[in-house]
Amino acid sequence: MGKIFCLMGKSSSGKDTIYKMLLENRDFLLQKIVLYTTRPIRTGEEEGITYHFTDEEGLKNLESQGRVIELRIYHTVHGVWKYFTVDDGQVDFQSGNYLVIGTLQSYEKLLEYYGREHVLPIYIQVDDGARLQRALDRERMQDIPKYAEMCRRFLADENDFSEENIMRLGIEKRFENQDLRETVDHILQYMKAQI
Repeated sequence: MGKIFCLMGKSSSGKDTIYKMLLENRDFLLQKIVLYTTRPIRTGEEEGITYHFTDEEGLKNLESQGRVIELRIYHTVHGVWKYFTVDDGQVDFQSGNYLVIGTLQSYEKLLEYYGREHVLPIYIQVDDGARLQRALDRERMQDIPKYAEMCRRFLADENDFSEENIMRLGIEKRFENQDLRETVDHILQYMKAQI
């Protein structure tokens, strides 16, 4: 039976880069679960690759069909942005294993929907100072940097990824992302032991 590996961590912990490296690994042939969002597309992002970009009407339509597995709402300095996972036929445990980027909240909802036997956590940690510098460097590269939103996300992570929440969900194994290649190697070893 297939697994969903849920990659989590605070903002700017390297999740996007690790995600891409894991998907590129030919030993596992992981399939991605593309999440949905109502936020505007960012420079360099692609529809159906980074996210499925939709609007409130599209979200309401999916909710009315009972297809939304989990929904996260963020009150940003630019308005309300929603991120969500949809049962849209992307997941078939008979055909392989999956990789998704999420939060503790989305991990919990995936556990409830698919069951603990199918959903496994991959929690990434990085020193807060290093994360803040990474976030600043990334935001500077945007056409219109949104520094206030970057700071809001950084501070919100302290509550969202509190030790209490991590422990409540039974996440014991953590991957410290100091050296990217080494971190990915450790994750691949962990995944191999779970499949």
